[in-house]
Amino acid sequence: MKLFKCQNCGNTIHFNNDVCLACNSRIGYLRRLFDMSALEPSADGSWNALADPGGSYFFCENAMQGACNWLVPAGSGETFCLACRFNLTIPDLSIPDNHDRWRRIEQAKKHLLYSLTRWNLPMPRRADDPERGLAFEFLADQMDANGNVVETVMTGHSSGLIQINIAEADDAERERRRSIMREPYRTLIGHFRHEIGHFYWDLLVKDGGRIAAFSEVFGDPARNYETALTTYYANGAPPDWQQTYISAYASAHPWEDFAETWAHCFHMIDGLETARAYGIFPADLPTETVPSTEADPYEATGIDQIISAWVPLTVAINSINRSLGQPDLYPFVLTDAIIGKIDAVFRLIAGSRGMRIGAPTGH
Repeated sequence: MKLFKCQNCGNTIHFNNDVCLACNSRIGYLRRLFDMSALEPSADGSWNALADPGGSYFFCENAMQGACNWLVPAGSGETFCLACRFNLTIPDLSIPDNHDRWRRIEQAKKHLLYSLTRWNLPMPRRADDPERGLAFEFLADQMDANGNVVETVMTGHSSGLIQINIAEADDAERERRRSIMREPYRTLIGHFRHEIGHFYWDLLVKDGGRIAAFSEVFGDPARNYETALTTYYANGAPPDWQQTYISAYASAHPWEDFAETWAHCFHMIDGLETARAYGIFPADLPTETVPSTEADPYEATGIDQIISAWVPLTVAINSINRSLGQPDLYPFVLTDAIIGKIDAVFRLIAGSRGMRIGAPTGH
């Protein structure tokens, strides 16, 4: 994620900010401009955006709950921002702690929506396609009077609907699950990036007539999914899985391989954008591969550009963690086979930018 500047005082602004900590200006996100803007109140109750002179905006309805900092153009007829209009179900806010869980979930979701809109990928909503349009539900396990779980919510994707168990927003609970599943990495943003990979498999691969090309890289998607998962959970990943899969779970089925690789592509691009914003690049990185101040990883023309910058960066950040006695921040190995899969996802994304499949055009 890049850094932003307060147009009122020049202070650094972060993506989740709703106020400038230096001058106390209200801050909101302008999706159309991919920019955070300082705001000035208007007499009619709207806000004038300094990043968009002449632009008049309201905050998303969910700003009242502290769950959103995106802006809605005055006169658009919308009360919710683009990101929040994808929500079908939010947590029950009458339950203690659910407000904080929802806020963390929204931050991760908006990080995802930032990437999708930067890439200009199609995002058909339920209003465009009631059967398979993109939508989110943030749900909790059902408990009995004694606090026992009687119905578990599974984080996953089905026909455009992405469900997230809100327990994943609790750091301790998520870490407990990560340990049980023996995963090296488990985050809220990782869940969103993985599940949206399933959505785009349906939209861009299956519906896009790319099954044959997909199978050449990831394997036959017609393999029985339930059987594959049962086998994986019973036996684990193959001993040599690290040679061809970005994660152990990716070895379970071609669908999961694609979703894990898709998520990893997002990790890399977002990580490089952050490194670019802070000017963080390893000292031994060849000059020709160092992204300049003009470079933008979202505009990279080939995976080689990404890999040549990403690998030295991850070696550096892992070394920093080790210096502090912490485990590797980036516990992944990129073999040629894995890079080939990342390249396939990268090319799929590049070839799908600007597609109009019921894509929303609002702000």
